[in-house]
Amino acid sequence: MDEIGYRRKSYIENGEIYFWTATINKWQRLLQFDTCKEVIISSLTYLSESGKIDVFAFVIMPNHIHLIWRINENNGKETARGSFMKFTAHEFKRILKGKGDLLSQYAVNATNKKYEFWQRDSLSVPLYTREVAYQKMEYIHLNPLAEHWQLATNPCEYQYSTAKFYELGVKEFSFIKDLRDEF
Repeated sequence: MDEIGYRRKSYIENGEIYFWTATINKWQRLLQFDTCKEVIISSLTYLSESGKIDVFAFVIMPNHIHLIWRINENNGKETARGSFMKFTAHEFKRILKGKGDLLSQYAVNATNKKYEFWQRDSLSVPLYTREVAYQKMEYIHLNPLAEHWQLATNPCEYQYSTAKFYELGVKEFSFIKDLRDEF
C-alpha cells in the first residue's frame, strides 16, 4: 500500500487469484475482430507456458476482457500484466497498421506513445473465497449472453470463453487451469 493506505483498483499481488477486467480505450469494439482475440489468446498462452501466470477463466468480449488469474512472477523487469498489455497493444497496432481509419481511433497525444489501446487503471478484485470466485466465474461465462451483447444463447456456444471447459469438460485452451482445484 502507499503512504495513505490506499491501493489502486488495478493493484495485483503476486501469488493471489484475482478477477481482472481490462477495457479497450474509449470502449471501442476492437476485440470484435477474431485476429485481435487471437492476440489475447497468444499472449495468455505464452505467459502461462512460461510460468508467469495461471489463467483459470476468461471471456473476450468486443470491447473488454475478463480474467480470473494469478500472477506468479514478473516477466523480466516487467510485471506479467504489463507484458500482456504491452504485447497485445503492439500486436493490435501491427494488425491495424494498414487500416488507417481504424488505427487513428486509438491515437493519443502523449510523449511516450502514439496509440493507446487499453484504458488505464484496469479493475482487479482479489478472490479470497470459493463463493466469490465462482460468482465471478459465472459472471464471466454469462457475459456473452447479456442482452446488449447477444453473442450466444448458451455460454458454451461462445468460442472465446472457458465456459465449455467448466460446463462440458472440453479444454480448448491448453493454458487453462481448473479453478476448482484452488479452493
